[in-house]
Amino acid sequence: MSVMTPPRSAARNAGRAPGAREKFSDWANRHRKWLFAAPAMAFVGVLIIFPLAWTLYLSLTDSQGSVRAATEFIGLENYLTVLSDVERFWPAVGRTLTFTGIALVCEVALGMGIALLLWRPFRGEKWVRVAILLPLVATPVAVGMMWRLIFDPNIGFANQLLAAVGIPAQPWLSGQDTALGTTIFMDVWQWTPMVVLILLAGLTSLSEEPDEAARMDGANAFQRFFFITLPLMMPTVIVAILLRGIDALKTFDILYATKGKGGGSFHEVETLNVYAYGLSFDYNQYGLSSAVLILFFIIIIGSMWLLTMRKKAVSK
Repeated sequence: MSVMTPPRSAARNAGRAPGAREKFSDWANRHRKWLFAAPAMAFVGVLIIFPLAWTLYLSLTDSQGSVRAATEFIGLENYLTVLSDVERFWPAVGRTLTFTGIALVCEVALGMGIALLLWRPFRGEKWVRVAILLPLVATPVAVGMMWRLIFDPNIGFANQLLAAVGIPAQPWLSGQDTALGTTIFMDVWQWTPMVVLILLAGLTSLSEEPDEAARMDGANAFQRFFFITLPLMMPTVIVAILLRGIDALKTFDILYATKGKGGGSFHEVETLNVYAYGLSFDYNQYGLSSAVLILFFIIIIGSMWLLTMRKKAVSK
């Protein structure tokens, strides 16, 4: 009687550890989500790293007039020049932080109030939500031009409305003391709906049990909000601050559309973005403008890190 024997190749592989192909297949299966995302991540990484590296290089040179002109490596001289500029750079830093801080406070406060109003269903809710989201439809430049006409000192509707109630006309965008506040109002008008969307999503995801328990214990609406709803909403609030704060820090469109070069004749709304733009395209000082942008990038990264750490602390 003949005995069936396995093929010679199978006999050789019997008891042998899995080959490289099997090991790679297992590894690829375990890390498939990263492998599928790797091409897109690499592409985005190149898009970020190359401009940042080129800007960093220009900030260390005396590049001016033309990016094709011969340049000389000067080290940190541009940074020292920028940091010692107390007439334009540091006031621009102050305006940037002021613009961002006031806009964020107003947008988060108004956004939370509107989100609370929209939290519970009511008649006409869909139409109200559509109306609230309308400012997001327009581009920032169009919004800036619209409000520039409204706040025009001669034909603007704002001063006509003030005159109708006996209040003197205001300079709005043309005044040194009012221009920054007016542009902050424009930013708040356009971007508060974005904060409303984020906070409303957070509110709808909250469990109703803590609020109902507090209601049964006799807590009023303010107590339930400050001691129940707001602490539960803090991670979402910080996300809204992070997203909107980064965007507000680099606001450019509205400021340039309303005040033009230099943020106005007296640089009344000149933020870091407007300042860097002027150095690049008005004075062709590419080395100095690159140094400003690198310092601005550090400010943004630092702000992101602080808010991220705060979010982690709140989430614990």
